[in-house]
Amino acid sequence: MSEAPGTSDTPDPLDAFEELIETETDRDPDLAVIEAGSRTLRTQGGPPQPDVPSRPEDPELDRALREVETELAARWGETKLEPSVDRIAALMDVLGEPQRAYPSIHITGTNGKTSTARMIEALLGAFDLRTGRYTSPHVQSVTERISLDGAPVSAERFIETYQDIKPYVDMVDTSQEYRLSFFEVLTGMAYAAFADAPVDVAVVEVGMGGTWDATNVIDGDVAVITPIGLDHTDRLGGTTGEIAAEKAGIIKPDSTVIMAQQPVDAAQVLLKKAVEENATVAREGLEFGVVDRQVAVGGQLLTLRGVGGEYPDLYLPLYGAHQAHNAAVALAAVEAFFGVGAERPEPLDIDTVRKAFATVTSPGRLEVVRSSPTVVLDAAHNPAGAVVTAEAVQEAFDFSRLIGVVGASADKNVRGVLEAFEPIFAEVVVTQNSSHRAMSADELAAIAVEVFGEDRVQVEPRLPEALEAAITLAEEEGEFAGGGVLVTGSVITVGEARLLLGKG
Repeated sequence: MSEAPGTSDTPDPLDAFEELIETETDRDPDLAVIEAGSRTLRTQGGPPQPDVPSRPEDPELDRALREVETELAARWGETKLEPSVDRIAALMDVLGEPQRAYPSIHITGTNGKTSTARMIEALLGAFDLRTGRYTSPHVQSVTERISLDGAPVSAERFIETYQDIKPYVDMVDTSQEYRLSFFEVLTGMAYAAFADAPVDVAVVEVGMGGTWDATNVIDGDVAVITPIGLDHTDRLGGTTGEIAAEKAGIIKPDSTVIMAQQPVDAAQVLLKKAVEENATVAREGLEFGVVDRQVAVGGQLLTLRGVGGEYPDLYLPLYGAHQAHNAAVALAAVEAFFGVGAERPEPLDIDTVRKAFATVTSPGRLEVVRSSPTVVLDAAHNPAGAVVTAEAVQEAFDFSRLIGVVGASADKNVRGVLEAFEPIFAEVVVTQNSSHRAMSADELAAIAVEVFGEDRVQVEPRLPEALEAAITLAEEEGEFAGGGVLVTGSVITVGEARLLLGKG
């Protein structure tokens, strides 16, 4: 195992703060005006907020936020879709096209989108650009989905943004066959908030697919395609090639495409689309990639090859080989945004890149939230995500006995998820979260018994009891025996567990 960060040879995340207050003399002069404006705006923004905000302490503010959440929830949910961008395009029109006020990096794929978006955001912020990030779904609070300068917008700003665009939302509702959906309104809010800030660059994660996703009214300068697997097959297609055809819709004319390693049929579709759009392509494993990876305390130490050169000794405080690959994709995306390999031959400043990666967080992605026994949260909800999570757990943690807590959505390939975790779970406690989409604990248990056998399955319909049961099972090994708990199966399950365990 490599040395922990903080030694003389590895970066200290706290140095990032010191760098902000130092006078910089070696910045790219072309960015001078943007940087000066960004610093002024950032100063006005106040101290950063937590990654996952809790409910407002002010009762009136909490009431106002709940009213907005209730109004949003009354719209079509994220699983009910009408495949077009007509409504969101109409909203953008009446709002004055706010999404065209800044350049953007657009991210699609099946797994790794949010973590990659967070890494891209951290890198851009380290180079003194003001960022807006739009991701989904949220772990605990809907305000997480819209971030400015690396922090979720405040409840006050979220409410104000909603109230600002609400008259225009109502106007579009009356002119369309269907009302704007929950996700479409949130997307409009994000694009309006970014224009109002204003941001220097937006980092935008698709909700589903690409071509007809509500986010796809932007023309991303850089299109990022994380690994494509089988998910949402009822809407996107039954093969990775068919799914890639939908996701390729974010590739715009003359853009740059950063492509993670893909199944062959998906890669063929994406490359064909890139040729049609006259886009430049950088492929993981060819133009960029992971050169070396060593497990380190609290994460891993990486050497990445970008399109502009090699970047050694990057400490990433996240677990798993998949996060190393996400880091390579994020680095290449930021290089492309700055024109590295095209307009400018030199790579990005290595010290800035190191400081950026050392500050990355990704709540609910192999996140340790408790010790004695160790409780880890991971939002894996499809077989491909579960496979990489299982591999990462085995690599990063030395559990002598691992208990799973699984709560899943009914529309997911639950059997595939359970089969991926079967080799590493000594026992599994099946449960259900509070979402209307949740698979019932009894239905999940029936599948789990087929995968694990009856003796290894325990049913606890309520998540608090499921957590308690799993912790008790892990503790049977004794205080120093190395038992652990992994809570997984759904972002909602992870978010609710996070609250129950005191994180937020």
